[in-house]
Amino acid sequence: MARSRGDEDAPSVRLSDGRPARIIPSRFAGGWELVVETTPQSHVDLDDPSHLHFEYVARMGAVIDQLGEPRQPITAVHLGAGAMTLPRYVEHTRPGSRQQVIELEQGIVDLVRDHLPLPRTGQLRVRIGDARDVASRLPAGLVGNVDLVVSDVFAGAQTPAHLTTVEYYRVLAELLAPGGILLVNIADGSGLQFARRQVATVREVLSDVVALAEVATLKSGRFGNIVIAASASALPMEWLPRLMAAGPHPAKVAHGDELDVFARGARVVTDADAEPSPKPAASVFER
Repeated sequence: MARSRGDEDAPSVRLSDGRPARIIPSRFAGGWELVVETTPQSHVDLDDPSHLHFEYVARMGAVIDQLGEPRQPITAVHLGAGAMTLPRYVEHTRPGSRQQVIELEQGIVDLVRDHLPLPRTGQLRVRIGDARDVASRLPAGLVGNVDLVVSDVFAGAQTPAHLTTVEYYRVLAELLAPGGILLVNIADGSGLQFARRQVATVREVLSDVVALAEVATLKSGRFGNIVIAASASALPMEWLPRLMAAGPHPAKVAHGDELDVFARGARVVTDADAEPSPKPAASVFER
C-alpha cells in the first residue's frame, strides 16, 4: 500500500503474532485509518461518526438504520470491531444502545482507546478473546435478546476458517432476538466461490438472507466485499428498495430467487472442511 512519508511515526503496536498495527491519517476521506501490516482495517471520523467511508461498512450502516424505530437504542454484539467504527455509528445514531465488542487483540483495543477515544456516553463493553469462543460464553441475558450481531473478523486480510462455518453461525443465531439481524462481511473474488458457500451456510441457519455489494462484485466476481444480512424472521420487503437507494452506488441487493441462483450448488461450510477466506492481491489495497 502506498503511504506518505511520516507513517513510520504513526502510533503503532505489535500484535500477538508480530504484525504491526498503526493509526494513520486518511489521505482521501479525512479522519483516521487503522492499518494492520498493509491492510486497512477501519476508518474513523471522530468529528462525524456517521461518516462511513469504506463501502461495505456503509452498506452495514444502511441495514442498521432499518432496525426498529429511528434513534431508538438497540442491543448489539460486534465480533471484530477494529477501530470500532460501527459501535461509534450505533451510539451516534441510536444513543443509549447497549453494545458488546469482542476483539482478539488487546493491543488494538489499547491503541484505539489511546488515540481514537470512544464516546464517554456509550454503554459499550469490550471483551478480549477469540470471537467464536467469547460469543459462546456471553451472559445468559444476551441470548435471544440481541437486535444486531456483526461478524467482521479478519486476521490481516483473511477471515479465519473457524469463523466461516455453520457451527459458528449457529452460535451467533442463538444470540438474536426475534427479528434480530446478523450482518456478515465477506471478502472474495475470482468466481466468488467462497461467498457462494458463505451464503449457503448462513441460509442453513437463518431463513431469510439478502446480499449487498457493488454491482461489479456480484455480477463479474471482481474482488470486493459482500455483506450478508440475515434473520430468522422474514426481512421486511420495504427494506430492499431502501437498501438499494442508500448505496453506496452502484449498489446491488440480491434476495429470493436471485440469491437461490447465486448459491446454487454451493456446499455448506462445516468445521471439518472450513478454509480461510481468499487472500487478496496486494494491488487491492493500493491507493
